[in-house]
Amino acid sequence: MTAPTVGHAIPAEAAAPRYAGPRVTGALPGPRSAELLARQERRESNSRSYPRKLPLAIRRARGSYVEDLDGNVFLDFLSGAGVLSLGHNHPEPLAAAHRQLDEFVHGLDFPTPVKDEFTELTIGMLPEPMRERTRIHFCGPTGANAVDAALKLCKTATGREEVITFQGGFHGATLAAMSVTGLVEQKEPVRGRMPGVHFFPYSNCHNCPLGLKRDSCEVNCAAFLERALTDVNGGITLPAAVLMELVQGEGGVIPAEVEFVQRVRKVTRELGIPLIVDEVQSGCGRTGTWFAFEQYGIEPDVVCVSKALSGMGLPAAVILYDEKLDTWKPGAHTGTFRGNQPAFAAGVATLKVVRRDRVLENVRARADQLMVHLQGLRALSPYVADVRGLGLMAGVELADPVTGLPATALAKRVQWEAVSRGLILELGGRDDCVVRMLPPLNCTAEEIDTAGLILREALSAALEPLEPTTGSTR
Repeated sequence: MTAPTVGHAIPAEAAAPRYAGPRVTGALPGPRSAELLARQERRESNSRSYPRKLPLAIRRARGSYVEDLDGNVFLDFLSGAGVLSLGHNHPEPLAAAHRQLDEFVHGLDFPTPVKDEFTELTIGMLPEPMRERTRIHFCGPTGANAVDAALKLCKTATGREEVITFQGGFHGATLAAMSVTGLVEQKEPVRGRMPGVHFFPYSNCHNCPLGLKRDSCEVNCAAFLERALTDVNGGITLPAAVLMELVQGEGGVIPAEVEFVQRVRKVTRELGIPLIVDEVQSGCGRTGTWFAFEQYGIEPDVVCVSKALSGMGLPAAVILYDEKLDTWKPGAHTGTFRGNQPAFAAGVATLKVVRRDRVLENVRARADQLMVHLQGLRALSPYVADVRGLGLMAGVELADPVTGLPATALAKRVQWEAVSRGLILELGGRDDCVVRMLPPLNCTAEEIDTAGLILREALSAALEPLEPTTGSTR
């Protein structure tokens, strides 16, 4: 087939094939991808991100694979930043969305049969004690909007102003969500952020923010928060909410310690402070339970959910919250696209697939398999400082073995060597020194083994120019 003229559609073909595995036949980007990337650079915002690190122009996708305009095939362990829980174009949510397109598409917050079924199934995924007292609010269709809604809900219900959140957390790029996000670089250019936000140390035992060791620290990060909230000279008035991720995603795939989370829940409950858990990335089965908080033995007051709600990339976002907080007035938090009916239809189909195909069991099995591969990387180099994860949120932290500084340049080389071999990975953590993996929840054992092999080859290739004792690679 001849190369398409720039600006013209690629000729239509049958449905995307079932790919046998990754295949890269030349240097990246290929000529067709390079042409489209150049057009994007001329016309799109300087804020664009992913094509700078992963120079691909994508033609089509299926399952765990994407194909670029040049015919290269990549095993996708980014999954739309965790959105594609069943991989690309899973036939059942896709068919459900197609059917809904013929019925009704844009519904604001009117009730519809498909929305009602989606609501019933979504609330039904909560632990049984929470279901009867839970309300659901449909937000504008992004995770950041869900965070904004949760903050507004808690401020309205409590009549308080201040918010406590945690260092290293990421909650979105809207003004309020950015204000409660730890990433300083993102916030520095923007003046007039939401006031009254207090950042506390997070349970990051590998890089303890208090400089302590886990075997002797007595979870001082939790104690610090407890004392600040109960000390009459602590300087913080009773806050409207405490907001936390149970697994910091963008922060570098950092699962919180169970004791830390339980102590945060205990002190917030004792003081009547609503606890918001941000499950935008960790929810919808990503960690091996439908919500990560289930593994911590707590019941939060508010749960923010988005990303994988539809299972196929159609946008939707909700907050699930205790009915005692439901004090806001009609129209207090709206959004024109909060009634995305095809997303609800796809979400219903996805939940049915998850239950029928025992997808959560697959997440746990594949997570164990993946961790074996990641633990094996430790023998390759002292630059592998840590491997960690929960379910199919996994990360490899790279740091200089002499200075302890983030090995950012090395992580970028690993990402490049991986994509050059057909594996799409993400970076995260402080200074982007953590190689992150978010594979589809229904990925296969063979795909995990393929990814593990490619990652090992990519790390070996990236390490070749380094001498382990010469200092930082930044």
